[in-house]
Amino acid sequence: MANQPITDVSTSVYTLEDLAKLTDYSLMDNLNCDPEATETGDDYEPRQVFSGHYVPVKPTALPNPRYVVHSNRFFTELGFDDSLVETEAFARLFSGDISDVPAPMRKVGWATGYALSIYGTEYIQQCPFRTGNGYGDGRAMSVLEAVINGNRWEMQLKGGGPTPYCRGGDGRAVLRSSIREFLAQEHMHALGVPTSRSLCLFVSESEQVLRPWYSEGSYATNPDRNVANPVAISTRVAPSFLRVGQLELFARRARYNTHADALKELEMIVHHLIEREYSKEVNQALPLTEQILQLAAAFCERLTTLVSHWMRVGYCQGNFNSDNCACGGYTLDYGPFGFTECFEPYFQPWTGGGQHFSFFNQGAAAKTNFDMFCKSLQPLLTSDLLALESLEQIEQEFDAVMERKMKAMWASKLGLKSFDDELLNQLLDLMRQTFVDYTTFFRELSSIPENIAALSKSFYGPLTKPLSEKWTAWLQKWHGLLNIDGDDKQASDIASSMQQVNPKYSWREWLVVPAYQLASQGDFSLVHELQEVLTQPYEEQTTEVETKYNRLKPQAYFDAGGVSHYSCSS
Repeated sequence: MANQPITDVSTSVYTLEDLAKLTDYSLMDNLNCDPEATETGDDYEPRQVFSGHYVPVKPTALPNPRYVVHSNRFFTELGFDDSLVETEAFARLFSGDISDVPAPMRKVGWATGYALSIYGTEYIQQCPFRTGNGYGDGRAMSVLEAVINGNRWEMQLKGGGPTPYCRGGDGRAVLRSSIREFLAQEHMHALGVPTSRSLCLFVSESEQVLRPWYSEGSYATNPDRNVANPVAISTRVAPSFLRVGQLELFARRARYNTHADALKELEMIVHHLIEREYSKEVNQALPLTEQILQLAAAFCERLTTLVSHWMRVGYCQGNFNSDNCACGGYTLDYGPFGFTECFEPYFQPWTGGGQHFSFFNQGAAAKTNFDMFCKSLQPLLTSDLLALESLEQIEQEFDAVMERKMKAMWASKLGLKSFDDELLNQLLDLMRQTFVDYTTFFRELSSIPENIAALSKSFYGPLTKPLSEKWTAWLQKWHGLLNIDGDDKQASDIASSMQQVNPKYSWREWLVVPAYQLASQGDFSLVHELQEVLTQPYEEQTTEVETKYNRLKPQAYFDAGGVSHYSCSS
């Protein structure tokens, strides 16, 4: 699903003063501040936050910041001139120093709280206070909201230091994880997958932190040593960072009536979500009950679409809890993510994720998040039994909507006008038995090969005679369903359509590792090279790029710690 060309960009931003004119702090202006917060934003120690939608907090600036990379494509979309990233004021702001931003920008950012549910079960155990009042943005803080070319964007620093939600952590992100997130967000956007975006990345030349990680050549499941890492701040951008876990937090408070304004604060954040994310799908002139039903139906559409895209491109979120599920229906929080290479239905890159968050189980994980989303809306509908019944009906329809989206996705990957269940099941079984590279196979299939030899580039090992015969039979059946009948024009159209949904270049962790290793030594050349490759995933790139980046995973990296699997440490 290749991206459409960028059009109608009227804004021109050359300086931070130009950007300041576009600011509009809707969250801080329309929602409640934590009444126990400081006005200055000097609020860095772990504490319980009992009410309010946000906590004002100032980021902790990187000492001796150095520019690493920015998204020139996203800059173009926003109307930012590339020279902006070279200005001292831009570098200060996005490396965490907001003490001298131009008016009407504000000299304080904000962090938000949220609840946690894992696969539909509410948790408070990981909160240091065992109440759930300590969950939230522990090392992320938003510093800016702006309306640019008619679109609202929230800009959030990840790794900007501690907040009241830091649970004793240092609030920092390391360069390794920051590079992964920066590259992954822009790769996903180029793949046509709804996602938060990457703006820029800065690293400190003097501050380091220890993180658990893997020894060179380790095949251990979990990290086996502590490693010193340069700290970094990446700026991620989205229409909002509202999560299902945030709605859960306010719904729990409303259910238990933890303070006098608990129900009102839930209503406020739901109104804010509709305004920020669903103003085109929800008619805000209707009564709140009707708006809520339209909101639930719209989120169902977005969430099912998102997961179908994940499956299309081989992406596994790894940790799809409610606090990692954006209410806007896009990919958020690139921590323990991965892309399947050698096809495995239950691929799971995160050592702590378990099979319930694995590749083929993402639809079920999304359903549990949608259930919690609907549960969070229920306190606002308690006086309207018909509305509650309608909400329950929308919730029950989720699986059917997901199935419809998945069938359409598989049909598009196979170039078919309609989904064929038997054909797909046979294919998936053959892919698993043969050890097939997910991305390479579907890209080669997009050329509509006549025989299995043309697909051998995607196989990790030689075919046995019985498997070869099964593949030949499957190809014949597939060709029959394509119904090309020697029509070269039709075959060409189908191939072109398939190439728009089946990328040639995908995220391969073993090719990303050298980029962040070199970057830790001050060499960012591989980061920039990968940025170019991964933001053109459907294109036929140069022979040099193809030789380097369109390759199967070497055997040495199978089961390698930090490559085939990794902890969430970042």
